[in-house]
Parts: sequence; C-alpha cells; structure tokens
Amino acid sequence: MLGILRTFSMYGIDAIPVEVEVDISKGSLPKTVIVGLPENAVKESTPRIERALVNSGYQRPVDRIVINLAPVEVRKDTASFDLPIALGLLAGSDQLSSEQLKQYAVVGELALDGHTRPVKGILAMATASADLGFKGILVPEANATEAAVVKNIDVIPIDHLTTAVGFLNHQKPITPAKADLEHFFAHSRNYELDYSDVKGQELAKRAFTIAAAGGHNILMVGPPGTGKTMLAKRLPTILPELTLTESMETTKVFSLLGLLADNSSLLSTRPFRAPHHTISDAGLVGGGTIPTPGEISLAHNGVLFLDELPEFNRRTLEVLRQPLEDGEITISRSLSSMRFPSLFLLIAALNPCPCGHRGDTHRVCNCTPAQVDRYLSKISGPLLDRIDIHLEIPRVPFDQLSCQSKETTSEVLRKQVTTARQKQLQRFGNHMTRTNGKMPPRQLHRYCNLDADGKALLKSAMTELGLSARAHDKILRIARTCADLESKDSIEVHHLAEAINFRALDRSYWA
Repeated sequence: MLGILRTFSMYGIDAIPVEVEVDISKGSLPKTVIVGLPENAVKESTPRIERALVNSGYQRPVDRIVINLAPVEVRKDTASFDLPIALGLLAGSDQLSSEQLKQYAVVGELALDGHTRPVKGILAMATASADLGFKGILVPEANATEAAVVKNIDVIPIDHLTTAVGFLNHQKPITPAKADLEHFFAHSRNYELDYSDVKGQELAKRAFTIAAAGGHNILMVGPPGTGKTMLAKRLPTILPELTLTESMETTKVFSLLGLLADNSSLLSTRPFRAPHHTISDAGLVGGGTIPTPGEISLAHNGVLFLDELPEFNRRTLEVLRQPLEDGEITISRSLSSMRFPSLFLLIAALNPCPCGHRGDTHRVCNCTPAQVDRYLSKISGPLLDRIDIHLEIPRVPFDQLSCQSKETTSEVLRKQVTTARQKQLQRFGNHMTRTNGKMPPRQLHRYCNLDADGKALLKSAMTELGLSARAHDKILRIARTCADLESKDSIEVHHLAEAINFRALDRSYWA
C-alpha cells in the first residue's frame, strides 16, 4: 500500500513543498529505508516514529518500508517530518483513511509517547499551504497560535498522534485555531522605554527623529555615560507601528530560528538587536553549512545597534556594506544561494578614542595620536559613507540632569515621524522604496532639487569637508526628510544646512 502526504521543508525563510510517499511491501524482509536527501534529523526519526506509533496504540508495520521525500534535490533537515511520516505509515497499512490527506498539509515533531512538539518555521509553512490552495494544515498545538494568523486556511491544532488520526478519520472534529489580530496588536504595541526618560540631548533627539522619519542610519561619537545607549534603545518607540505585512516578514525570521515567544502569533513591536562586539561574521549576517539568518535579519524592519563599533572585527563590519545598500543579504554556498531580508536602521556608537575622554573638558585623555588613529582606522571609509547621520554626543550638564521639566515623549515624536512617512508613501507610491533613506539616484534628482542658494551652500560644504559623491546624496536625502517633517514640498536652505551639520564629523574625526 502507498500513503502520500504533503509537508514542507525550510529553504532560507521560505517553505518548500515536499511530498511524503510511504510504500509498504507486505511479505518482504522487514526493513525501513528513507530516501530523498534526508539529513541526520530525518534519518534518525525512524525509531522515534515507530515507538510513537506503538505507544499510541497502533500497529507498527513489520514489512519492507520505503519512505521517499520528493523532490530529491531539496535537503530535508528538520524533525517536522515525524507526523507526516507516521500518518503515511498508518495510511499505507490501512489504519488511516487517506481520503482527507490530499486536502491537508501536515507538519510536526513527535515525542516517544505520541505527543506533538513545536517546530520551527511554522508561519512560512502555513503561508505556503494557503498559497498552494490546501484546505488546511495540521500543526502541533504549540504552533497553532502562530500559524492561525494566515488567512484562507484552516489551522488544525494537533496535541497527539491519535488526535490527528481521529480528525482525518472523521472521528474527532477539531475547531480550527483563530487569531484576532486587531485585538492582538491593540494590546501588544506597548514599549517600556520612552524618550521622556532622556534628559537633555535635544540635538540627538532631533537627529533620531530625522533618522526614524527617513530611514537614515546614525553614527554616535561621545565619551562614556553620555546616553548613547539610552538614545539607541528608544528608537523603536518612535518608528511607525508595524504593519501586518512587516510583522509577518520579521516573524518568519524569528520563527525559523525558534525565537518567537511562547503562545505569541506575531511580533507586535519593531525588533531591537544589539549583538556583542565579539560576534562572528556568520552570527551577524548569517551563514553555516546550511545558511541561517543572522542578527541583521533578526533586525529586519527594526533597529540594529552596534555599540563600541571599533571593537568589532573589521571584516565583520565590512560585510554590512551590501545589506545597508540593498536591504537584503545573499549567502552563497557551493550548491545553493539564499537571500534573507535585512532592511534595518543601523545605529552605531563609539568613543572618540580608546580611553573615551578625547575632547572631554572634565577628564584627561592619555591616548597618543597614534593610538587614536589606530582606534578610528578600524572603521573603513566606505562603511562610514553608508551611515547617513554622524552625531557627536556631549556630556549632559548637571542643570539639565536635575531639571524636573517634562521631556518630549516618544508618542509626540512618533506622530511627527508617521506624518513624514505618509508624505514619503504618497511620493513613492507602491514602489519598494518607502523612505527617503533608500531613495535611488533617479528619484533623488526628481525630489531633491535645490535653488541657487542651496546649490551654493552644498558646493561649499562638499569642498570644505571633502565629502564623497555618496555623502553628497545622503545630505540631499536627509534634507528631504527635514522638509517632510515640516510638510514642505521643496527643500529650503535651513533644511540643507541641518543635513550638512550631520556630516560635520567627517572633518573633525576622520579628516
């Protein structure tokens, strides 16, 4: 007898359909063979599945069993094949009706007693099931909340192998899992942090508002204890609220790595990732024999904060150049090439010198010029060029720290940012470019025209600061965002002057 089911294997953050064929030849020498490029996790599943069948009260076939996982060129390296293989064995041995198997996809890992365990990548699998026109998908009960956010498909929660058999045999009706997304987002979009916690640093808050409004990257330079980390951690609180599409894109990455919180269906707030400077290339951008996403993909649609930037391995930092430009990272291996999303805001911070007190009027810097040059030279010019806003963070005076006046809240700043983003949405339409920070050159010339005074000011700044062509374009993008925050259709001189001011560190630190 032949049992056929449909399941999925993960390829990057996408789910690839896989057909599970289970052939049982009665009267042959008892042996179980799995073919179709299975990895160790699948090869080792046979004893686990057999014990799950017996411990659940079913008869284990003792004939020759051939399990084929098609297509054969796709690697299968997950335990999510346990449940479909078990059901295929039951269908092939006439212990399960195969009538409904064509209408449902099946995924799930099995324990030895037959209970299901959650699997990674369930959101992508449920989405693929809906796209392929399946009536529903059987998933482990622990994954049902996550899978239920996908529309136009029945998500059947399975807690035990017997539950799946009962449902497919029409003996145990199961109500599909549902997700109330409006209620979920309404009660989950709260941040514990707020910019009202930050005393002083008005210029920095303005810079972060511009960064959030236009999708611009920021580099902060300042001595320890000036609030660089506080400012960075609060950036997600002023970014526009996650849309459903953005939430699902980012959730797929977290789901693939098994990082989604228990009983959580989607990410409701923008991610904030702050990897330690000892992180490897693969940890930051992704990699491995079978590539998996790194921190930059976990920060997709959110913020990536790199503190103590010069302490990172220079080679590790250089691999950021492609994703900063393209919004995605491509990882190539000999047999395959995978793309992972990486559209994030980069916030980087560093001290002005190894001891951190260069230029500080209250502390003495003992670093030699050679030590300072060696410290700052760890950051390459091409990488600096890809960071839009360069910002100096000074110490906050005591009067501002002790002042009881109310600081501007994140809610107020978020409204400004949202208004500016709406103007950009109207400007770019449905184009993939949704922020000024990702505006291509052709649109740059169209939307960032300067009058005679503006051209003269920009020419003077380019000459005095020795800026590159990329820095020239970034100044125009920042100026466009400054104008959007004031709801102005054209860039005025003061918008341009503010944008140039955010590139002034090119001269004072990296001249």
